[in-house]
Amino acid sequence: MAEPAAVSSLPREVREQLAELELELSEGDITQKGYEKKRAKLLAPYVPQTQVVDPALQKEPKPQMPVPSAAPASASSSSSSSKFHRARSGGARDERYRSDIHTEAVQAALAKHKEQKMALPMPTKRRSTFVQSPADACTPPDTSSASEDEGSLRRQAALSAALHQSLQNAESWINRSVQGSSTSSSASSTLSHGEGKGTSGSLADVFANTRIESFSVPPDVTATTSTPSARPAAIDLPPSGIVKGMHKGSNRSSLMDTADGVPVSSRVSTKIQQLLNTLKRPKRPPLKEFFVDDFEEIVEVPQPDPNQPKPEGRQMTPVKGEPLGVVCNWPPALEAALQRWGTTQAKCPCLTALDVTGKPVYTLTYGKLWSRSLKLAYTLLNKLGTKNEPVLKPGDRVALVYPNNDPVMFMVAFYGCLLAEVIPVPIEDAGGQQIGFLLGSCGIALALTTEVCLKGLPKTQNGEIVQFKGWPRLKWVVTDSKYLSKSPKDWQPNISAAGTEPAYIEYKTSKEGSVMGVTVSRVAMLAHCQALSQACNYSEGETIVNVLDFKKDAGLWHGILTNVMNKLHTISVPYSVMKTCPLSWVQRVHAHKAKVALVKCRDLHWAMMAHRDQRDVSLSSLRMLIVTDGANPWSVSSCDAFLSLFQSHGLKPEAICPCATSPEAMTVAIRRPGVPGAPLPGRAILSMNGLSFGVIRVNTEDKNSALTVQDVGHVMPGGMMCIVKPDGPPQLCKTDEIGEICVSSRAGGMMYYGLAGVTKNTFEVIPVNSSGSPVGEVPFVRSGLLGFVGPGSLVFVVGKMDGLLTVSGRRHNADDIVATGLAVESIKTVYRGRIAVFSVSVFYDERIVVVAEQRPDASEEDSFQWMSRVLQAIDSIHQVGVYCLALVPANTLPKTPLGGIHISQTKQHFLEGSLHPCNILMCPHTCVTNLPKPRQKQPGVGPASVMVGNLVAGKRIAQASGRDLGQIEDNDLVKKHQFLTEVLQWRAQATPDHPLFLLLNAKGTTVCTATCLQLHKKAERIASVLCDKGHLNAGDNVVLLYPPGIELITAFYGCLYSGCVPVTVRPPHAQSLVATLPTVRMIVEVSKAACILTTQTLMRLLKSREAAGAVDVKTWPTIIDTDDLPRKRLAQIYKPPTPEMLAYLDFSVSTTGMLTGVKMSHAAVSGLCRAIKLQCELYSSRQIAICLDPYCGLGFVLWCLCSVYSGHQSILIPPMELESNLFLWLSTVSQYKIRDTFCSYSVMELCTKGLGNQVEMLKARGINLSCVRTCVVVAEERPRVSLTHSFSKLFKDIGLSSRAVSTTFGSRVNVAICLQGTSGPDPTTVYVDLKSLRHDRVRLVERGAPQSLLLSESGKILPGVKVVIVNPETKGPLGDSHLGEIWVNSPHTASGYYTIYDNETLQADHFNTRLSFGDAAQTLWARTGYLGFVRRTELTAASGERHDALYVVGALDETLELRGLRYHPIDIETSVSRTHRSIAECAVFTWTNLLVVVVELCGCEQEALDLVPLVTNVVLEEHYLIVGVVVVVDPGVIPINSRGEKQRMHLRDSFLADQLDPIYVAYNM
Repeated sequence: MAEPAAVSSLPREVREQLAELELELSEGDITQKGYEKKRAKLLAPYVPQTQVVDPALQKEPKPQMPVPSAAPASASSSSSSSKFHRARSGGARDERYRSDIHTEAVQAALAKHKEQKMALPMPTKRRSTFVQSPADACTPPDTSSASEDEGSLRRQAALSAALHQSLQNAESWINRSVQGSSTSSSASSTLSHGEGKGTSGSLADVFANTRIESFSVPPDVTATTSTPSARPAAIDLPPSGIVKGMHKGSNRSSLMDTADGVPVSSRVSTKIQQLLNTLKRPKRPPLKEFFVDDFEEIVEVPQPDPNQPKPEGRQMTPVKGEPLGVVCNWPPALEAALQRWGTTQAKCPCLTALDVTGKPVYTLTYGKLWSRSLKLAYTLLNKLGTKNEPVLKPGDRVALVYPNNDPVMFMVAFYGCLLAEVIPVPIEDAGGQQIGFLLGSCGIALALTTEVCLKGLPKTQNGEIVQFKGWPRLKWVVTDSKYLSKSPKDWQPNISAAGTEPAYIEYKTSKEGSVMGVTVSRVAMLAHCQALSQACNYSEGETIVNVLDFKKDAGLWHGILTNVMNKLHTISVPYSVMKTCPLSWVQRVHAHKAKVALVKCRDLHWAMMAHRDQRDVSLSSLRMLIVTDGANPWSVSSCDAFLSLFQSHGLKPEAICPCATSPEAMTVAIRRPGVPGAPLPGRAILSMNGLSFGVIRVNTEDKNSALTVQDVGHVMPGGMMCIVKPDGPPQLCKTDEIGEICVSSRAGGMMYYGLAGVTKNTFEVIPVNSSGSPVGEVPFVRSGLLGFVGPGSLVFVVGKMDGLLTVSGRRHNADDIVATGLAVESIKTVYRGRIAVFSVSVFYDERIVVVAEQRPDASEEDSFQWMSRVLQAIDSIHQVGVYCLALVPANTLPKTPLGGIHISQTKQHFLEGSLHPCNILMCPHTCVTNLPKPRQKQPGVGPASVMVGNLVAGKRIAQASGRDLGQIEDNDLVKKHQFLTEVLQWRAQATPDHPLFLLLNAKGTTVCTATCLQLHKKAERIASVLCDKGHLNAGDNVVLLYPPGIELITAFYGCLYSGCVPVTVRPPHAQSLVATLPTVRMIVEVSKAACILTTQTLMRLLKSREAAGAVDVKTWPTIIDTDDLPRKRLAQIYKPPTPEMLAYLDFSVSTTGMLTGVKMSHAAVSGLCRAIKLQCELYSSRQIAICLDPYCGLGFVLWCLCSVYSGHQSILIPPMELESNLFLWLSTVSQYKIRDTFCSYSVMELCTKGLGNQVEMLKARGINLSCVRTCVVVAEERPRVSLTHSFSKLFKDIGLSSRAVSTTFGSRVNVAICLQGTSGPDPTTVYVDLKSLRHDRVRLVERGAPQSLLLSESGKILPGVKVVIVNPETKGPLGDSHLGEIWVNSPHTASGYYTIYDNETLQADHFNTRLSFGDAAQTLWARTGYLGFVRRTELTAASGERHDALYVVGALDETLELRGLRYHPIDIETSVSRTHRSIAECAVFTWTNLLVVVVELCGCEQEALDLVPLVTNVVLEEHYLIVGVVVVVDPGVIPINSRGEKQRMHLRDSFLADQLDPIYVAYNM
């Protein structure tokens, strides 16, 4: 559609009306719909009827502004040719940031991206996360600029329109489809699936294009808790189809990825596929692929680009300003000038203040200023304390707290302080903590303020002013006239000639947010006024209009100080007036025929916006329009646009005078008013690429990445300027190099008050030449501005040191990036000027973060679209990646006192995780290019060489063993009874009434006991039922389905008595049958059980209608309930022919989701019980308390077997009873004076979290744990040191010994390898280096070393057990302190996996395997599947030898292989859990080489998106990995099994099948 031609040919008034419409739209005064309607109406007469207008194209074309070249002639011609386009005030863009050239560049860059269309996956969000809070969130915020104090021009109408619109749209945008949208085209290429399907996270839509294999919910073997609030019960979940003891690699291939990252199974969501495709694009710097592995990982250092531009000019020479003229009547001090005018020209106006509507309300004359300042000075010195003890002495610092709309009171206070020779420190409204730091460092004890202001300060109950956080104690003094004492006739202030003593302190906020005070001496204050008077050619009695803050910077220098020097009349226009009446300053200039106006780009922009309100203003009186932020890169377009609009109102082109200022150097440079008709100064059009390398290059090649800057005039009179390198020693730059501007003159700050160290580097800089020797002796002051001196000694500023972002050695300017972001059409998405750009240091480099405020009515899709386009624009124009782009709700970014964005606070919120974004996009994959190279596995060194190497290095082979069983004398029990059934029969005869078991309920009362005889009798009856009812033969498998208790034990022995093989299974949970019953079903099938023994309740449950919904109930084997048994004797108790016969099957679900059953022989059972008896010294007189799940592993052995073997009494506490009574376990231990107790991590965690803050209550209940000798956590994982330490520390106060807590270690092949026991040295701990662990090495480090990991020994190795550390690949033995797989040899090792087809070949090497080298005895070992190491300690073992400690690092199955390194999920999870207080739990897994992090959010959903950058940062910093996907879920979503271990594989399957209902899913780009 030939729109541009059409528009330019329209009549002028139509074009003006169109421009006005655009303006209304940009300001939010009309809706998009209204705009399009009115626009169509306007254009209707001129549009040919045949043409169908595509509404998407009905946007006003970009103004084609000719690029002004450096030649002045073309500049003036351009201003006329493009007059109309520039008269259009801004359209949808903000004038301050507007550069038509820039916008054009951005559009071109985006168009280029459009060709390489790349769909980025859009984040998935739960609906509630982005429903904004009610009305308040919809108020549009100040549309002020990101860098300056700005305000809003929003009208009430806009507010209500926006509100109305956002409420209307809420539904439609909430249910917007979550399909990944294309980032390039504005007409989004999303598939719209209509409304959400009623699910809260409608991820179902994502699968529209993928075939999803039918996927049944993984089964589960759990006993769930009944409390709905708690984490859903421990879940042991194998995914369907992976059964028996198959190793992960063998059967999981169907779920794993193929080499190129395309998943074999189509279950993977399209989003992840999209992400993978996106990540396949080559990164900018290609990584070198190979890397000879070294101890330290080498971080890739970006190599300098050989083609980067280098400075070629000669070294610059300092540039001098014109000499400071000597005027005969200049006063010796500023106070003298005040005295002169106050006494001789008392009636002359000095300062006019405006009311809220912008009307003059009060004019302060010079006479009044003098008399009131005098009164104040007298009061300060004489009336505050007593005569002998005055509160103030000359030289003391005093805070000035005055509101921005009261310049009169402020001016009186300021001059009153000068006359009293005390040092005023003007500050913003009270309250900021950083201001408190300034007050403290200046030693301020007194604050001056107005009565109105004092009334507004927050008070305590008794009327005192609140002590603000971080502030020193202040005495407040009200300076209103009625409270001041008139000075006696004979009292005169001491006015001496100006010297180097401090006059006032001006505050400045540093990049980090700290506030410092710049001290200005009296002589500098005077010299600065003289220099300004000369440069601006002020003459007595002129009127100036000041729109700036009069408390600091140019507003103070011109409007308060130079004003008095030259007897000027200042009209002060406060910020509050500008907000309600943006044209007020223009009206003041017109009304008072003002000669000079002091403004910022913001004020020019606002005046243009409001221009239509007033046509008859004249600016012809202005000889200088001083633009004080003329140093900003985008000021040039503001000045041009303002001139083109107001030239018709008499504004002279030569009157526009940009200047550059800084708190330290004060006025750095200012453009002098030009001569009418003289050519306007030139522009510099610089290459952005050159700028990023600190080099000045006129942009020739790519006009897209150009920066147009205007000069800020010449050096100040009497000053000298040089440019030095921004970092390192102050070396003079070359003429074509960008550096920091330094100024030497009498008119500059002298120091940061009270900060001597920082002062030296800023205020006392002696420039050096390239060889490092000083140039001259004159000290310079660093201005904090970056720039260069151009032709004709004109000064150009390209940015601020504070806004400098140094990424990979290249320098970018925050303001430039803001400008690029705004040039992307964003009207629907974000507020203009509410954008913050800063850098955060992550992984050895600065990373760019962009934060913007999102409009309440922006749809998810628009926001995502805008974000992805901003990324592309910044990438194209600045050649730098954005690490994180966040959108926050309207009005939530921290503000500066005058409404701008508080950058350092925003950054702090971002790093603390308290920014609460509503949209976020992280791009670590594109930004982080300095990761270490991926490790290539070295060609394997043979096992023999390793062994020889160890011997040569004097390292022993890493092996360890428990006490030798042969040497230990045991009573004749062992010789007499080979089988546990025989032991039970013997005990029933020898000690029939000895109680073996005691079962407690939640109240702590005994519900059931079993003596030796009772147990024997009950077992006989069960055996006879099995024979009669079940018609079972010896060797048949029987599933025992019982809640934790004594029935389970009797059923177990009943099976042994009848010769059947028991299989204990956790009963299904009535509340979650669908989740828990399939696992029961699966074990029944896999174990080929001939019969199920259970209780009546459970039997009914198995056959219920609910059960039928989960499994096929018709195919259960025989189910026998054992509640009412016939009293029938068993004819004969079965005795196995050999001890190698199978005793029982132990089924368990590993954390990788694999269901494995292991075979335990009678010999192994006896051996195991004997080892535990010896290690724990268990006798019939002992009692132990067990709070464990009794279904598999060591938990089952302790619950069912040990008491029968050793004769001790076991007090059984079902862990689920703790849910209703947390005190149960500890009070039982205390009540029965238990010396040895066993628990699981889940139980320990429950007590730590639930009782940690109730220790006093425990004491009151009389709970005392001083009796406990060993408290053992039964586990099959790396000891959780932090948990056991917290437990010990918390309960130390109720007598728990710090040495008592220890852990066990067992695995599937051998359920008990280590157990602390009663004798032997305490468990030892070591710190190992995490980086070495990733390389499969162990390097011991000191406590507190960075990247260190605390490991604890897993208890002592049991008697008769031997372990050796082996390389899992070569199967060769390793040396001491080397990481390898733990292999075990012991009499109680399981005899193999029980598989369906008895297909043992797959797993043979797990149980009977030999070392490939160096073992003459050819011992048969079992592979535990765990990585660990053995270390010989200085301690002595019971045998008198030095003690060998075994440290478990983690399961091999669980490790993640990423970038050629081996990671243990728990290490990444520990880092993630530390990052934010709202992370309750965390789990990681990989999918097609992407690292996925799932975090449970226990805070409010607002915090969900705060976690994304924090998680990404910490994993990058501590583990050198880039997170691919961050999933935020509700508490309790991460499945945890009965042992308290995370079921990561099950979580992975649920994630891929979209069953997590996440709050937010972020796909990192």
